[in-house]
Amino acid sequence: MTKSLKSLWARFLFQDRGILPTNRLLLLFFIFSLFLTLGSFWGVYSWGYVFFVNGFVFLVSLADLLFSPRKKQLFFSRSRSEEMERGINYSFKINIKNESVYPFSYLLIDGLPQSFEQGFPLVGSIPKESAATISYETIAKERGQYEIQKLYFRYRSLLGLWEKQITVDLADSIKVIPDLTETKQYLENAQQFLLHEGLKIRRMRSGAGDFSKIRSYVVGDDPRKINWRQTAKLHEVMTNEYEPEHGKYITILIDCGRMMGAELKKGNRLERTLEAAITCTAAALQKGDYVSVLAFSNEIKVYVPPSKGMAHLQTILQAIYNLKVDAAESNYAAVLQYLEMVQKKRSLLLLFSDVRTFLHEESALIYLKKLRQRHLFLMIGIEDRSLQRRINEEPIDVQTAMLKSIAEQQNLIKKREKNKWEKQGLQMIEAQEEKLAIRAVSHYIAIMNQNLL
Repeated sequence: MTKSLKSLWARFLFQDRGILPTNRLLLLFFIFSLFLTLGSFWGVYSWGYVFFVNGFVFLVSLADLLFSPRKKQLFFSRSRSEEMERGINYSFKINIKNESVYPFSYLLIDGLPQSFEQGFPLVGSIPKESAATISYETIAKERGQYEIQKLYFRYRSLLGLWEKQITVDLADSIKVIPDLTETKQYLENAQQFLLHEGLKIRRMRSGAGDFSKIRSYVVGDDPRKINWRQTAKLHEVMTNEYEPEHGKYITILIDCGRMMGAELKKGNRLERTLEAAITCTAAALQKGDYVSVLAFSNEIKVYVPPSKGMAHLQTILQAIYNLKVDAAESNYAAVLQYLEMVQKKRSLLLLFSDVRTFLHEESALIYLKKLRQRHLFLMIGIEDRSLQRRINEEPIDVQTAMLKSIAEQQNLIKKREKNKWEKQGLQMIEAQEEKLAIRAVSHYIAIMNQNLL
């Protein structure tokens, strides 16, 4: 196909600029040509006359282009959010200004990436010497950084015989971040978020927490916190004051290896893991803890050093929002060795990964035994629903019974391996995909409530 033919084909596909006949013109031209052709067969018109009249009508129809705005009289701009959450509906607005004295009707296609839901073309009309705002809604299905380069616009006069097509350069950059619905729910009402887990955010125990200061005893203070040494020295009853423990170190490890690409009901394992990790990060930062994040597959992909304060949540989000699943196996030994070098202070290591894959990493067990001497380890994975479904099936025939027995055997092997790791003080849990964030936050709070760090 030659370059000119490719350009013409792209024009019909709404991908180029130029002029195109409308369906109205083609229909009228077909009826008129059919009438003249029949007349030529009956001897009323000669073939020369038929061709002449068709050409004349065609040229006259081009006058319709004079009653539509010139390209220089149209101005476009796009309004949209700089960040979108995956799977959430967002509104885009296209602003069009018509400076000509001609009204027109239009078809519009915005140059969104293919991973966005699209309902194009948009249809409407704009009066003369006026401006209009065209709104449409879209949903981003995949995280990442996306570029929108073009806007494709067709418009015609009121006669509607010919339409002009223009391609407008409207460069925009959009970030699609993980779904933060669960994070917002926790920040709005932490106790309500954890309601289904049955966990309560307990008040600080009397005398627990970090020592703050010594002050004079007042009515209502706990007598058990009286500082008798200072009372004897100052001849005045003095009491110790404590503040809730804070400043603990939480290290969140995110596995981006091959097994994290397994598809779930909503997205894949990595998508659910990122949402749970961000929710857990928000919970820790809200309590005043230091949070660091390390993402890995067969090598280190992202490392965010520990810091505290809710502003650090945005730093972590911008660092991990574009993580993708790698086609390589996860190298747990390498990441734990790296972690041993960068994390010197005692911390809670919260690993989001596939439990079954991790259980067969004997080399990782060696490093975890060393890390266990300084750090507290907790691994959270998403349970295999297909395996659970096989286990719960009724053995109605031989094939079903065989599949059920194999599934139960795999489950027993996994439990045996988990017991081996947990005897080394390495706790592992699995959760349903919908409750992954709740389980992660609840176990973090439980550890804080027990003052295990």
